[in-house]
Amino acid sequence: MKTFDIPEQDEYFRDHFNAVTEDGKRNWFYPQKPKGNWHNRRVWFTVVLLGLLFAAPFIKLNRQPLLLFNVLERKFIIFGIFIGPQDYWLFGLTMLSFMVFIVLFTTVFGRLWCGWACPQTVFMEMVFRKIEYAIEGDAGKQKLLNKAPWNTDKIIKKGSKYFLFLAVSFLIANLLLAYVIGVDELGKIISEPIGEHIPLFSGIVGFTAIFYFNFAWLRDQACTVVCPYGRLQGVLMDRNSIVVAYDYKRGETRGKLHKGKERTEGDCISCNQCVAVCPTGIDIRNGMQMECVNCTACIDACDSIMDRVGFDRGLIRYTSENAIVNKTSKLITPRVIGYVVVLILLWSGLGFMLASRTDTQTTMFRAPGSQYVENKDGSISNLYTFKIFNKTNHVVRPKLVLENSQGKLIFAGTPDLTLDGAGMAQGTVFIVIPKSELTSRKTKLKLSVYQNNEKLETFETTFMAPQN
Repeated sequence: MKTFDIPEQDEYFRDHFNAVTEDGKRNWFYPQKPKGNWHNRRVWFTVVLLGLLFAAPFIKLNRQPLLLFNVLERKFIIFGIFIGPQDYWLFGLTMLSFMVFIVLFTTVFGRLWCGWACPQTVFMEMVFRKIEYAIEGDAGKQKLLNKAPWNTDKIIKKGSKYFLFLAVSFLIANLLLAYVIGVDELGKIISEPIGEHIPLFSGIVGFTAIFYFNFAWLRDQACTVVCPYGRLQGVLMDRNSIVVAYDYKRGETRGKLHKGKERTEGDCISCNQCVAVCPTGIDIRNGMQMECVNCTACIDACDSIMDRVGFDRGLIRYTSENAIVNKTSKLITPRVIGYVVVLILLWSGLGFMLASRTDTQTTMFRAPGSQYVENKDGSISNLYTFKIFNKTNHVVRPKLVLENSQGKLIFAGTPDLTLDGAGMAQGTVFIVIPKSELTSRKTKLKLSVYQNNEKLETFETTFMAPQN
């Protein structure tokens, strides 16, 4: 993907994947420890983000979790709104709205999500990488340690690092499970014998292994090989998208800085510090690339060098292609307006559906093959089968009421209509109506579902009677 016009001599990078060496082996990156204003902002943002991430499972709204993604039981709670098996259309519309929002956000702000809020980047750069720096030192010391023979110092450092990696991976696995089954169920796994929760405990062990593998070995390749988002940015972004970019108009041509000599080159002094701090090993001066996660480490590194040599900051900065070439910045484009209109329509539809959504969903049909029955007292009865679905996450005790007739409901047996969260009750019922109330062969009946004195929903069914 080519976004910026770059010198011909640098085009080689487009034919090479820098995470792989010429002989096909893994190219391990050792980024230097980042520091600077942008990194400090990311640190504080990460503290807030991780605080919210770990606190969210404990926050409850209306006696249920604020967020729950229970794919095992097909139950989802998004900001207090429960979405059960009967509301997959609602979940689908929510996901579609989210995807359109991602497209809109990426069109305007590029990969800001990747650099600041993506869990992979947050945990890798702000947690696991920090542990690595604290134990093994900066990039140079890490390289020397990996090349050194196994001795006591290396065993202690490597053992300590990987033990902490494993401990954090275990913590993340528990956090993930808290979002899937809720903290109450997770608490049972922790406090009760493991033998009573073998499947879920196995899930914790499995996800711990996956996270450990990801952050200890896969690392940058999770972004450059596994994640499809980087490949999509070529069609999502345009020349007005805000990205971390090198101002080649100001920086080219590159050249080393020589004291006492008049400089005829651009502001880039070829110090390669932007490459040294990059966690995915790219050269941002080659233009926008799939591997760039917009982590801002190169901005801080370049600004530090510019301060030392007395040049203005911002050679690498958040900007757009048009801002670099034409000195104009235009965020609101026809494309952005189109995405906004689509998103507003989706959100409006979603809001209307949520506002008109009922707590229960009842289906009632005449029993297959059954006919109306004329009773000795002059009434007509029809046999129906019904199902009542609970669309909430709490217990509902519904009562069926016939609204627009003098008839009555006679249930077959004594059915228990108590519904657990996302539960269902079913049964058969006779609807009996005096013949004098019926004026046609087919009559639309209106029924309602009540809980105490609260009407939960209203629905209709057809009642058959003899032709008058």
